[in-house]
Amino acid sequence: MNASLQSLKLRVLDTGARDFESEFERLRERGGSNDPEVENAVRATLADVQARGDAALLEYTRRLDRYDCASAGELQVPAKRIEQAVAAIASEQRSALQQAAVRIRDYHQRQLTRSWRYQDDDGTLLGQQVTALERVGVYVPGGKAAYPSSVLMNAIPAKLAGVDLIVMTVPAPAGVLNDLVLAAAELAGVDRVYTLGGAQAIAALAYGTENVPRVDKIVGPGNAYVATAKRMVFGQVAIDMIAGPSEVVVLCDGATDPAWIAMDLFAQAEHDEDAQAVLISLDADFTQRVLKAITELLEGMERRDIIKASLERHGALITARTTDQAIDLINRLAPEHVELSIEDPLPVAERIRHAGAIFLGRHTAEALGDYCAGPNHVLPTCGTARFSSPLGVYDFQKRTSLIMCTPITAAKLGATASVLARGEGLTAHAHSADYRSKR
Repeated sequence: MNASLQSLKLRVLDTGARDFESEFERLRERGGSNDPEVENAVRATLADVQARGDAALLEYTRRLDRYDCASAGELQVPAKRIEQAVAAIASEQRSALQQAAVRIRDYHQRQLTRSWRYQDDDGTLLGQQVTALERVGVYVPGGKAAYPSSVLMNAIPAKLAGVDLIVMTVPAPAGVLNDLVLAAAELAGVDRVYTLGGAQAIAALAYGTENVPRVDKIVGPGNAYVATAKRMVFGQVAIDMIAGPSEVVVLCDGATDPAWIAMDLFAQAEHDEDAQAVLISLDADFTQRVLKAITELLEGMERRDIIKASLERHGALITARTTDQAIDLINRLAPEHVELSIEDPLPVAERIRHAGAIFLGRHTAEALGDYCAGPNHVLPTCGTARFSSPLGVYDFQKRTSLIMCTPITAAKLGATASVLARGEGLTAHAHSADYRSKR
């Protein structure tokens, strides 16, 4: 065995230990402070793109992505190039994309919200008008890896909501685009694709340029520069969320194959060194069996160095005394993903208040949710599942209130409003209500 793997320093905790609470709190301390250098660079980029538009985009693309375009029009990917990508991918890949898209579309169409109206007993018409956003920008990471699944998860709900224009940006290092990503864009209904990455792409979507349309909302993951840019333009446009490192908590009763559990932890840890993979075991002996499986399997992983770093920095194997105790720990972590690898998962799931997605039973690996199960893989991280939800169709719809009074209800409601307005010292409000009350 590799010596570095023998020296794996993975937290093995027990809820009965005296120092458990302090060790557990360290697991929760994952949200680092913003990097001033990143913030300063992003702020400068946003201001530059806002001031110089396409000229700035061409300069950043040339310098950062080593892609020299003669004009800003070349930043948009031609329809013919996208058609070529669809034809170029292997039939197996095309079939997998189509199957994933069907499942994602089928799940998300059930989230559609309809407009509604009613009349109260006095005859006042009240209601809610639901409309789609007009323009949405989808940021897709590029470079070292391709993320067609990200395209499907972000664009399909927007399309179902009725968004008029879906604009996708994806970096093209040295002018190279991934065919699988372009094929996913075509399949998901993306209207325009631009070869833009980093904070400059977020700036273009937020402010608009001569060739890139300004959007109403920006969705999609990215690196620290992208996340910082999204945070800074929030208010100018809407955003989905500030995504942090990925995370999973696996609860197991000790009856699942320990190799399955080890690989589920690896699947999360291989994202990057800041990802978090935690096992909560109801059996102390099983905890040790999983640790043994980890040490045996880790050496064979292609991304073993990243997995090892992630497990050592943020991972843990925790032995809990009771299911109640385990549920409490899960709710305190409020993780992005929870796997309930136990005999009867549904009653336990009903008691988990804070989680982005819950995977039920021994045969439901979290990796299925990343690609093709159907629910969205854009989920709250770093404890934000306490107040946030997965991305969905509802994120691309707006709600507008409807109110219509009759002369009779105008007088009745006006009298009430007048009293309350005067109590607040807003007499023009009171007069506005009174004028209709006296007719």
